[in-house]
Amino acid sequence: MDYKKAGVDIEAGYRSVELMKKFVNETARPEMLGGIGGFSGAFSLAGIKDMEKPTLVSGTDGVGTKLKLAFLMDKHDTVGIDCVAMCVNDIACAGGEPLFFLDYIACGKNYPEKIAMIVKGVAEGCKQAGAALIGGETAEMPGFYPEDEYDLAGFSVGIVDEKDLITGALIQPGDALIGIGSSGIHSNGFSLVRRVFSMSEEALRRHNADLGTTLGEALLTPTKIYVKALKEVKQAGVTIRGCSHITGGGFYENIPRMLPDGVHARVQKNSYEVPVIFRMLQSLGCIEERIMYNTYNMGIGMVLAVGQEDVDKTIAAIGRADEHAFVIGEVVSGDKGVTLC
Repeated sequence: MDYKKAGVDIEAGYRSVELMKKFVNETARPEMLGGIGGFSGAFSLAGIKDMEKPTLVSGTDGVGTKLKLAFLMDKHDTVGIDCVAMCVNDIACAGGEPLFFLDYIACGKNYPEKIAMIVKGVAEGCKQAGAALIGGETAEMPGFYPEDEYDLAGFSVGIVDEKDLITGALIQPGDALIGIGSSGIHSNGFSLVRRVFSMSEEALRRHNADLGTTLGEALLTPTKIYVKALKEVKQAGVTIRGCSHITGGGFYENIPRMLPDGVHARVQKNSYEVPVIFRMLQSLGCIEERIMYNTYNMGIGMVLAVGQEDVDKTIAAIGRADEHAFVIGEVVSGDKGVTLC
């Protein structure tokens, strides 16, 4: 008896590392010290010496049951983008610049080519965010996970000068709410998605004229990464007074998280076009509208609060990042919360 016969293939682990190296190297930043394969990842902080009060911001998250779609479609090169996005978007929400990222993959059996495809997606997400992939872990856990399944989670650290932290404290009545478009369902609410849509391979691979693609491809569309868009807004000289990443909990849970006491967010539902995938989900699942807005992003992945005088500059800056922005509402006096009308 040896470790391989017990279900853990050390040689496959070595091969996984070799296959993923080229993807990891593409995310390198000058601050990276050392290479892949060490016991820890090292990252120089020499570049932050000019900040008045350098402040670390961090985020950690996973992909959730969206992975079930990846298993069914046998498509593993995009869920890594989701994993990075869920972490770095939260950092960007605080005004931070993501510096580096680490991933954790736990699997029932290490198939090196599959692991490499997952890491390829992670590396692509890191490139979109400007973060270095400085380390990670692949844990082969036979008997804990089925052989053809895995879990994926990650952790990111960013930096911001304390004076530039986005806390929501500056939000005041009259401010505009700017929504940045999502790419679809992103990475939340897939337990409900899998109850509503047929999860057969035939249904997932069938072309849907309304979607312009297959249902499976539409559902696996990776989460938007908004780091570049928020950076463009900052470089345009706009003070982002509040920022909300629309994840699990949708509009009703996430928008109030950025609000100080004494103000209320009023969102106009007809201010932008809700993507087809949400309309299909709501209709087929007979889901109440409030539940949809309390579960999904409904086409808006990030909401910013800015002064009315900065609306045009904000929308133009977001456009320079190749993203679409909409004025979706305003801030009014009242109890902290959100009204959709």
